[in-house]
Amino acid sequence: MDRLTEIELFVRTAELGSVTKAAEKMDLSLSSASRYLIDLETRLGARLLDRSTRRIQLTPVGQEHLKRCKHLLIELQEAESLVSASASSPTGVLRITSSASFAMNHIGPLLPEYMRRFPDVRVEVEASNRYASLLDSAIDLAVRTQEFEVDSNITIRRLATTRRVLAAAPSYLSQHGIPRVPDDLQRHQLLLYSYANRPDELHLTRDDVTTVLSVNGAMKCNESQVIRAAALQGLGILVQPKYIIYDDIVSGRLIPVLDAWELPRLTINLAYANRKFVTAKVRTFIDFLVEHFETMGFERKWTQ
Repeated sequence: MDRLTEIELFVRTAELGSVTKAAEKMDLSLSSASRYLIDLETRLGARLLDRSTRRIQLTPVGQEHLKRCKHLLIELQEAESLVSASASSPTGVLRITSSASFAMNHIGPLLPEYMRRFPDVRVEVEASNRYASLLDSAIDLAVRTQEFEVDSNITIRRLATTRRVLAAAPSYLSQHGIPRVPDDLQRHQLLLYSYANRPDELHLTRDDVTTVLSVNGAMKCNESQVIRAAALQGLGILVQPKYIIYDDIVSGRLIPVLDAWELPRLTINLAYANRKFVTAKVRTFIDFLVEHFETMGFERKWTQ
């Protein structure tokens, strides 16, 4: 770094004809600038600047060295420009992982527009309800609903919060009735997500009072879309995040029950490896996804 400062200071001094002006331009003290120039001449074993006149002039050796230094600085600027262009123009393969439901509803539909904007990026999506290691599996970005990452080398960025709700098809409710209080769930068929935190317990809160209910599911599955399909066919009452069944609720295909009671909410996070500089492909997709969520107002819809 000192050598680069010496070279840049030497060039600026030669161009401005003044050590003082060059020091001001580079935000250096005059004493520091003088020391840099002395160190440069000492290291080269040659006098580059003639300080005997009122205006600094280059020696013949200094004139020759100035040409090489200018060329060196130009090459450095070009190299930095190329890196900056690469960093701002995403390229390469972007590997994303999320649950199958999130991939189906919120990644797949967005990819055509993202890839139209950034045609040099190829996207690979791994739909999985198990959390893979980002570092071991070469994943660039993961969408997760856990509050924190065990690995300190992983950064998380909050995307949205969603309620978890109980809901069933009208056909099921017309046949089995509508539960009015949590204990009524004991006589209903529940469709449970087996990867949930304690799937056999429901923590229902109302007016700061929490009821913990032990339940036996009529069906358990590790894939939310299977549970959703079963609920739509009238098999039972599902327990799912609202981001998965929001459209079904709006259309009336599923009807929330015990909606005044709150289940623990989920936070949807974006997880990626800690780096001083996040790659352009990761940064642009994160920004693209965050922008889409804000435009659509998903968190507002999912927390009502």
